[in-house]
Amino acid sequence: MTPSQRFDGWSGSRRYTRVVRHRFLLLFFCLTCFALAQEGHAPNVVPPGAKTVTCSGRAIPQLEDVVAKSGISFRHNFVPEKKYIVESMGGGVILIDYDRDGWPDIFFTNNPSVEQQLKNETVAGALYHNNHDGTFKNVTAKSGLNVACFGMGGAVGDYNDDGWPDLYLTCLGGNVLYRNNGDGTFTDVTEKAGVRDGRWSTGAAFADYDGDGFVDLMVANYLDFKLSDLPAFGSAATCKYRGLDVQCGPRGMPGAGDSLFHNNGDGTFTDVSKAAGVNDPNGFYGMGVAWSDFNNVGRPDAFVANDATPNFFYKNEGKGKFTEMGMESGTALTDDGAIQGSMGVAIGDYQHNGRPGIFITNFADQYDTLYRNDGDWIFRDVSFQSGLAVVSMPWVKWGTAFFDADNDGWLDLVAVSGHVYPQADKLATGGKYRQPSILSMNQRDGTFCDATAQSGKALEEPRVLRGLAAGDLFNDGNIDLVIEDLDGAPMILQNRGVSGNHWIGFELQGRKSNRLAIGARVQITAGRMTQTEEVRSGGSYLSQNDLRVHFGLGAATKVDSVEIRWPSGAVEKISTKDLKADQFSYVLEGRGRVEAKEVRPHVQ
Repeated sequence: MTPSQRFDGWSGSRRYTRVVRHRFLLLFFCLTCFALAQEGHAPNVVPPGAKTVTCSGRAIPQLEDVVAKSGISFRHNFVPEKKYIVESMGGGVILIDYDRDGWPDIFFTNNPSVEQQLKNETVAGALYHNNHDGTFKNVTAKSGLNVACFGMGGAVGDYNDDGWPDLYLTCLGGNVLYRNNGDGTFTDVTEKAGVRDGRWSTGAAFADYDGDGFVDLMVANYLDFKLSDLPAFGSAATCKYRGLDVQCGPRGMPGAGDSLFHNNGDGTFTDVSKAAGVNDPNGFYGMGVAWSDFNNVGRPDAFVANDATPNFFYKNEGKGKFTEMGMESGTALTDDGAIQGSMGVAIGDYQHNGRPGIFITNFADQYDTLYRNDGDWIFRDVSFQSGLAVVSMPWVKWGTAFFDADNDGWLDLVAVSGHVYPQADKLATGGKYRQPSILSMNQRDGTFCDATAQSGKALEEPRVLRGLAAGDLFNDGNIDLVIEDLDGAPMILQNRGVSGNHWIGFELQGRKSNRLAIGARVQITAGRMTQTEEVRSGGSYLSQNDLRVHFGLGAATKVDSVEIRWPSGAVEKISTKDLKADQFSYVLEGRGRVEAKEVRPHVQ
C-alpha cells in the first residue's frame, strides 16, 4: 500500500509549495479511497540492507521496575475483549509537581468500558503524592481529582498564572480543567474556562503561542461518534485484522477536528481554531500534540501526529496565525510518501545542532519515524539511516520520550508497545497482544543502537503499554520512566544510571513570561559540548513529562555557560558562579543567577 511516487524536491526551494499542496490533495484522496478498501494500517517497505545495530562497548543504564515497593496500587480498568476502539486507546500518565515541593507526583488516567459508560458507571483516575523516599501515597480523594470522565490523557499548565500547576484531562465526550488551589486540592473550572470541547479528545499541550504571558491550549481530537452508535465488533471490512474480527475504526469512521483555545488572561479561553488555521476541517485522526520552536525564531510551532492520515505541522506566523505545512516540511508522510498510524510524539535536539527533531511512534508493520530538522522548517525522514526503523516494525508503539538515559550528554529514545487487538494472540505469526518495548541509545553521530536487552528485564517483558512520562522521580539525577498498562499494574522504571557521568537540572519560573516557563529554551555548554532543551507541556502519548530541564554532562563537573530564551522573548545569560554539577538549580526570570527556590511559587 506504499505509493510509488516520491517527492524528492520537498527539502529544497519553496517554489514547490503550490505544486506540493495540489499533489497532497490528490495523493490524500487516492490513498484514502485505497485505504478504506483494506483492513488494518498500511505496512511500510523495508529498504535493502536496513538493519538494527545492537549496542556494544558502552555502559547501559539498568531500568528496574520498582512499582511493587512504591506504594502504588493503581490498576487501569480492565476490559478483556476490547470490542470497541475507545477501550483500547486510553492510559495517559501525567507527572505534575502539584504541591511545588520539588518532587514529581503522578496522575494516572482511567476510563470505563463502553458497557459501563452506557450504564452511567464511572471509573476515576488516581493522584499519587511523592513521599521523597521512593514511595508514593494515594491522595486522590483529598485532592478532588476523583471525579471521573472517560479519560484518555492530559497536560500540565498554569492557565491562571498563579504559580501552581493546573491539570487538563482529555476525555471522550468532554474534557476537564482542574485549577490547582495551592493547598493540595483541585477545583473543576471547565465550564467557566470554556475548554470542555465535548468531542473525543486525545493529545493536549499548553504553550504561549502569542507571547502575551498566558499559556494557550492545543487539543487533538480523534473520532466523531456517539457510544450508542458504535459499529458492531467485526461488522465491516474496516473491522478486520488479518482475517480476524476486531473492533471497528478508525478507518470508516469520521474524524473530529482539532481545537486551539486562546487564553484571555482572566481565567477564560476563546476557541480560535478556525481563525488561527488549525481546526482540521477534513477531520483527520488526531493523537499526539507537541509545541516547539522548531526554527529558533522565538515562536512555538505546533505538531500533530495523526493516525492513518497525514500529520500536521503548523508554522507559527505570528499575530495568532498558523500555516499548515506538513507536506512542505516533510513531516506529513514517510520518506516514500506513505501514511502511517501515528500515536505518540517526542521532540529533542538529539544531534546538538540547536534544531529539535521529531520522533513518532506508529502501528505494527510500520517503523517509528525520526524526522531530522534541517532548518528553515524542513525535515527529512532518517528513520532507517538512524537505525531506529527496523527494530520497531513488529510492534504497535505508543508512549515515547527523548531522554538522556546514561547522562552522557546525548539524548536517547524509549518507545513502549502493546497491541490494540487482544485477538492478535490467535494469529500464527506477527506481534502478539502483549509486546516488548524499545530502548535506543544515541551513538553521537545521528544513529542509535538497540539497548533493550542490556537495560534489564523490564522493557523486554511483554505488556499492553500506552502512556509514558519521563522525569527524575527520585531526584538522584537519573531520568526515570512512568508507564501505564491497560491490562495490569503501571511500571515505575527507576534508572540506576551510569557511574562516572554527571548531570545538572533546572527549574525555571517566569515573571514576565508564564510562571511555569513553558516554552523557555535553555542552552548550556559544558565540557566543550553544547546542548539545547525546552520546557514543554504534553507530548509522548497522552502524557506529560517532568517540567524541569535536565542535562547529562558526561565526565564534566562544571557548566561553562547557560543561556535562557524566555517565552517573553528576553534572552538571559545566567551566571555560572554558583552552578554546581549533580544538583538542581532554580532560576527566576530576570535575575541572571540561580537562587533558592521560594516557598510560595507566586511572584509579584
